[in-house]
Amino acid sequence: MQEQIEFIVSKAKGKPENIVHENNYCPFCDVKSLTNIFKREEDRIWLMNKYRVLADSMQTVLIESSDHNGDWSNYSSENGAQIMEFALRCFDEMRSDPKYKSVIMYKNFGPHSGGSLLHPHMQIIGLDKVDAYTHVHENNFKGRDYLKIGNAKLNISTEPILSFLEFNIRIKDISDAKSMADSLRMMTNYILHRFFNGKFDSYNLFFYHVNGEIICKLIPRINTSPVVMGYKMPQVDNLEQIQKVEKEIIEFNSNFK
Repeated sequence: MQEQIEFIVSKAKGKPENIVHENNYCPFCDVKSLTNIFKREEDRIWLMNKYRVLADSMQTVLIESSDHNGDWSNYSSENGAQIMEFALRCFDEMRSDPKYKSVIMYKNFGPHSGGSLLHPHMQIIGLDKVDAYTHVHENNFKGRDYLKIGNAKLNISTEPILSFLEFNIRIKDISDAKSMADSLRMMTNYILHRFFNGKFDSYNLFFYHVNGEIICKLIPRINTSPVVMGYKMPQVDNLEQIQKVEKEIIEFNSNFK
């Protein structure tokens, strides 16, 4: 049976948006107005989501930075490491609460990502009745390790969940947060500026705990394929294309600072 979660339309009314209309009000810049804060470290803030549109869930937001235009593609190595370590700790804190059937953490970036606010943030959501990982399998993270950055191993899924190309960054535990952050800084730069000659302006990040590893799956976003929408059938790039992209990333990383 397909896992489903109810979307409460009435709670989405008045939800702010500034990805498309960039001059609109940003609630995350207006720090003094923020309420229900769980944890704060410098300008990193974990708090309750004001617009809780998913039924039977605890929706929270993690504000990454006070820089409205901040993103993994322009964070410094030090700042990126601090954000990643903070986010993974908050994720684990929620995961340890037995009242949730599953807990998810993800990030939207760009107009094709499904997000509404430009200001850099992630979402951590505890689901009371739904196992979000029912249709996610170990094979969705397998691929050839083509690059290592610090203690992070990078591969491209040979059996992606739904996308053409899904990039996986794998670390052993939170002590390797800097390695994951540095990998993500490079990979988001590659996706936004080099991948398919800069065709992509959006991406999603999804975080998982699989077989003793913490995995960040980076998915470039563009209009979703009708084959995926109508049949849940991912279109997979062939091995030749995967190897071409791997080689391109290795070259890109060699010049990345």
